[in-house]
Amino acid sequence: MGQYLVRESTRDDADFIEQRIVEYNESSVPFELTIPFSKINKHVRDEDGTIIAGINCVYYSWRCLYIDALWVRDDMRKNGLGSKLLLEIENTAREYGIHLIHLDTFDFQAKDFYVKHGYEIHGVLDDCPLSHQRFYLQKRID
Repeated sequence: MGQYLVRESTRDDADFIEQRIVEYNESSVPFELTIPFSKINKHVRDEDGTIIAGINCVYYSWRCLYIDALWVRDDMRKNGLGSKLLLEIENTAREYGIHLIHLDTFDFQAKDFYVKHGYEIHGVLDDCPLSHQRFYLQKRID
């Protein structure tokens, strides 16, 4: 094998690599969507117009949805905003014909919240971060 240099990627280099894996994936399991990735994001503002809660998701290739972030401002927690956002995303998922929602959360975040809403743990990563666990959850949408 020749001598090859490993280099730090630029944003363009990373985009090129991501596009190649997208092409490979589609060649193995054809995409069900015209656009392989799309964002579905929602938020709630208070009476002053300040964002107090939000959910960011990626809808992708095979009618799956990944919840990237669900956040509720500390002083607004425990009043149903997180549940309201999650329900809104699940309803949107049904409208789009999405059959699976998945996410990950840490032991110091919202595992119990998601389990309470019908999400099932399908994987656990220990020591990520050190002395903590990262949980992978999923929910099938009818």
